[in-house]
Amino acid sequence: MRSIVEVIAAKRDGATLSEDEIRWVIGEFAADRLPAYQMSALAMAIFFRGMTPVETGVWTDAMLRSGLVLDLSALGSGRVDKHSTGGVGDKISLPLAPAAAACDVIVPMVSGRGLGHTGGTLDKLESIPGFTVDISVDRFREILGDVGCAMIGQTADIAPADKRLYALRDVTGTVESIPLITSSIMSKKLAEGIEGLVLDVKVGRAAFMKTVDDARRLAEAMVAVGEQMGKRVVAYLTRMEEPLGHMVGNACEVRESIDVLRGGGPEEIIELVATLGGAMVELAHGVGHAEGSRRIRQVLQDGSALERWERMVDAQGGRLAELPESTGETAILATDDGFVGGIDGLEIGLCGVALGAGRVRSDQAVDPVVGIRVDTRMGEEVKRGQRLATVLHGGAGAPASALVERLGAAFSVVDRAPASEPLIIERID
Repeated sequence: MRSIVEVIAAKRDGATLSEDEIRWVIGEFAADRLPAYQMSALAMAIFFRGMTPVETGVWTDAMLRSGLVLDLSALGSGRVDKHSTGGVGDKISLPLAPAAAACDVIVPMVSGRGLGHTGGTLDKLESIPGFTVDISVDRFREILGDVGCAMIGQTADIAPADKRLYALRDVTGTVESIPLITSSIMSKKLAEGIEGLVLDVKVGRAAFMKTVDDARRLAEAMVAVGEQMGKRVVAYLTRMEEPLGHMVGNACEVRESIDVLRGGGPEEIIELVATLGGAMVELAHGVGHAEGSRRIRQVLQDGSALERWERMVDAQGGRLAELPESTGETAILATDDGFVGGIDGLEIGLCGVALGAGRVRSDQAVDPVVGIRVDTRMGEEVKRGQRLATVLHGGAGAPASALVERLGAAFSVVDRAPASEPLIIERID
């Protein structure tokens, strides 16, 4: 078998890696016998050269088997999770998991931290004082049995190779690789002991997949891997040009999620929760998607989803009453009259990272309080001096003037209102 240097060079030159080579590389990396710089070099080679479907399937299986594969069969059937490829203001998992649980879906959700310009579910949850995402597998099972949903991070037991590679990709410019995204998502999701999976594949300037064709390729790759491993998988392509909802940050996105769980919140958040949640109910209980979506909307309105959320947060040590608030605000104002013709979600996400809501190093802490509130919507008429957005101050206080200018430039004001675009683009299953 080739050495690691030969493996890196082979992939750099476009060769196909053997099953033995892939399993050896992942095993050595998981055991901390392969240096991060060599795995980073291999990730970059994969980024440029890609992997065949067979390579991707073997890589995913090796990542999956680098740790514990949960057996949750004692909890019964109807075990379905959801995963998003990442967006700006993408807090969908927070209201979705308890809403699905209120519809008798068992949701064992293993989530990640912020990656690049996108936020992370774990970072949002940890903005709740006391909330712990690092719980034992036994406690995970207990909460699932009692509440129906639990949201944790990758433990040392669940897909440990992916946990390490996920952090490396964030800081080495190798995030936007279809084989690596596929293997990362599917390895940790299939380790959860689920029977079905719903995927939200974002597409647009603020997503990792910039075009519908690329997003479709990623969705089809993940659906194929899932089917090869005997799981029912449904994927949706959804638009990610401007931020989802109004809030971008951590604690502020938790607040917006609670609004949704109380029957309110932005319509696009409700639409995505109902669409993705409807598919989860569909896979868990064999009903039509329309009926699944109806059930999700009902539990958002009648308080059952909120009750599941509060029980889950309490079970994982969170104290919602102590959710921190910003220490001040800085307004971002329109400089012209007209209509909001574009909101650059990528720029807003990058500004959020610069403020401290995200990270540029894998070991960097995030500020749970700092955030950005988007105060206008696409197509809305605005006047000069009207508030477009608001920076919610965190530990560092008011933002620098250059960052205020950058945020203002993320909003384009035009003479005519633009045509609206659908949020849900396509379903793939």
